[in-house]
Amino acid sequence: MDMSEPQKTGDIQLSGTSKGTAMLIAAMSSFLTPFTSSSVNIALPSIGKQLSLDAISLGWVATAYLLAAAIFLVPFGRFSDIHGRKMVFRIGIIIDAIASLLCAVSHTGILLITFRALQGLGGAMIFGTGVAILTSVIPPKERGKALGINVAATYTGLSVGPLAGGYFTQVLGWQGIFFFNAFLGAVITAVALFKLKGEWADARGEKFDLTGAIIYSLALVTIMYAFSVFPALWAIWLVLGGIAGFVIFIRWEVRQEHPVLSIGLFKENAVFTFSNLAAMINYSATFAVSFLLSLYLQYVKGFTPSQAGLVLIAQPIMMAVFSPVAGNLSDRIQPRIVASLGMAVTTVGLIMLIFVGGNVSLGFIIASLIILGLGFAFFSSPNTNAVMGSVDRKFYGVASGMLGTMRLVGQTFSMGLALLLFAVYMGSVKITPESYPLFLKSMKTAFIIMAILCFGGIFASIARGKTQPNRNS
Repeated sequence: MDMSEPQKTGDIQLSGTSKGTAMLIAAMSSFLTPFTSSSVNIALPSIGKQLSLDAISLGWVATAYLLAAAIFLVPFGRFSDIHGRKMVFRIGIIIDAIASLLCAVSHTGILLITFRALQGLGGAMIFGTGVAILTSVIPPKERGKALGINVAATYTGLSVGPLAGGYFTQVLGWQGIFFFNAFLGAVITAVALFKLKGEWADARGEKFDLTGAIIYSLALVTIMYAFSVFPALWAIWLVLGGIAGFVIFIRWEVRQEHPVLSIGLFKENAVFTFSNLAAMINYSATFAVSFLLSLYLQYVKGFTPSQAGLVLIAQPIMMAVFSPVAGNLSDRIQPRIVASLGMAVTTVGLIMLIFVGGNVSLGFIIASLIILGLGFAFFSSPNTNAVMGSVDRKFYGVASGMLGTMRLVGQTFSMGLALLLFAVYMGSVKITPESYPLFLKSMKTAFIIMAILCFGGIFASIARGKTQPNRNS
């Protein structure tokens, strides 16, 4: 079948968009958000200095985005399945661009964190639809390759982000990062308006479960917020409240004809369940690495933002180069094998980072990041291929949203772990030479916990079972 021609599912026209256009739109949006995150990480010391933020508040500049995105991902994924993925995607890009402008003009930490949360709302609309649109257009036998290219775009954003973030911070100030992000958003909006044809709404006509979406969002935000406020005693009550919320959510969803999240996807689909679990573990074990190393290189090693960026790009460059290879490989070999191998290699990279201290060589840090990036490349695109290939096309938006949620829950947990260890070892103080030993202790402990998590993730990845070939052909 020529996928550039409009297709029909029932009486719904799904696509007038070519494979090339779908890949371009998905790749551009996949580049945008990691570019912003990685460039902001480099700018955190400068943001902290200008806005007088301590280490924990700096963590919230990154965490606010992740938290908001995670809350809305699954609801918007389901909403897009019903009302149109293109419509939700376009609105999300516009919100992201506006929020970027507001971040750029923020003059207090509270305002910056608030507008980063608004960016997260736009990001949820992008995450929940970009991969779903790509999966809707690309035939199953080519999906791994296409997703590999898309993941490469993500890691290209991660690669360019530290360099561009360092340059903007030194030349234009940290505000330049957000102005540039707004410009990129405007470009993607223009392409989406004029090039993205047709619509994708495989669940059109079904009812949107607003009550379920509210219960889900409240339960998730309660647990994720708890991650960031440990070791406060009331954080335990937040976790218990969040768990109770999810129990209520599950009981509500099983009684709905059109649930916001089909519980059957987890009960009857081991590939979907364990692939999502593996994604959450992987991101929990890796996301805070760049945050911690950015602070380490600039504070302890005395690097400039651009110099720190040059070091940190070692990891995403490996991701960008090898993700298409891994994705293509997962079209021919069971994705669980490729992804599990990637998880194992990632574990090795994290174990190496445990030994990073005040006197470690720069070459050792770069070698650790190279191994980490190689492992992540061989995990991510095969794992995405397994998730999207395990569901029917009417659930593409939900599947994409759930995978994105697992990614963001993992990322938030990773940042929450870093903030928790800062709170335990350092308290609410600014990072100064006097606190460097405590900072290094907290970083070392974080890498130990991350390595243990990632090692356990190997078994979750293996346990998913075999993916059915060309399920959605």
